[in-house]
Parts: sequence; C-alpha cells; structure tokens
Amino acid sequence: MAKDVLRLTPMGLIWRGRRIPCTIGRAGLSRTKHEGDGATPDAPMRLLQVLYRPDRLPPPVPGARAIGPQDLWSDASGQPDYNHMVRAPYAYSHEAMRRPDPLYDIVIVTDWNYPAARAGVGSAIFLHQWRRRGAPTAGCIAMARANLIRLAREITPGTRLIITGMRLANGARATIFRQ
Repeated sequence: MAKDVLRLTPMGLIWRGRRIPCTIGRAGLSRTKHEGDGATPDAPMRLLQVLYRPDRLPPPVPGARAIGPQDLWSDASGQPDYNHMVRAPYAYSHEAMRRPDPLYDIVIVTDWNYPAARAGVGSAIFLHQWRRRGAPTAGCIAMARANLIRLAREITPGTRLIITGMRLANGARATIFRQ
C-alpha cells in the first residue's frame, strides 16, 4: 500500500502523510556508494529489523533485538562477515553498536548491501538518532529520538524506503532537511 512507503524528500522523510525532519550523509546522496565515502545511497531499500539498547529503553516493538555490550558491526570489506553484526573480540575493522552516546540506542537496519554483502559497496545504512539537529551522518539517515521510536513502532519488516531519483533543494548536496 502506498501509505506504507517511507520516502526521503528535500523536506525530510514522509511516512503515512507525516513529515519527519532528518539528516543524511555528510557527502549527500550517491548513486555510486562505496565504503567510507560519507554518502547516503541514492537507491531504494527495505527496512528489516529494529535493534535497541535494553539498558536505556524498553523494547520498542515485539521482536526487536537487544544490542549487547559485545555487539559490533563489521566494516572490514575483505572479511566473510563484512556488513554483519559480529561480537567482540573482533580483530578486523568494525563499529561498536553499544555506544556511549545515544546515536544507536535504537536502530532500524536497512537491506543496503545486506545480508548478501559485496566488498567495498558500503556497510550498514541505518536509521538512527541524530547527534544533534542538523548534524550529518557517515551515510545513515538520522532523526530525533521520538520520531525514530514512533517510526520503529509503525513499520513492518520489508517496509520500503524510497530515495532513488530525489533531487535536493537548489541542486545542492545538502545533508540537512528542515523541520
């Protein structure tokens, strides 16, 4: 159903007729996403799973996966577990999922280069809490905590996220979407 498509527009995410202010990667959108480029992929995705910090909030939805102290996300493109959740100790390049800041207190995992990851195409694209209003991400889509929790409660696995073909206001590679 069309109302159950999450759309990224120059004015933010549009979900069921509501606008959600958000930020994207510091390098804007890219049709040629690669590891470490700071861009948000200009491609359709699906929302797959909700992760959360059980020491900071209750499960936002039934079936949400708790982020444990040893949980990491591999961004080591030469490894077989590239772009997958792994556990510490992990000798290769990775990102800690249990962060001291609140960015990953709740995470919605997309299917960008996941679960069948191709080396160098870029690791995880998450929807997560923003660092502060207007602060760009490393490629993910970020928003206010309350909006993220509400969205996590309303989506279902497989909800489509449409980005393809979006043009930013004034042709800029802006990373900020206004409220």
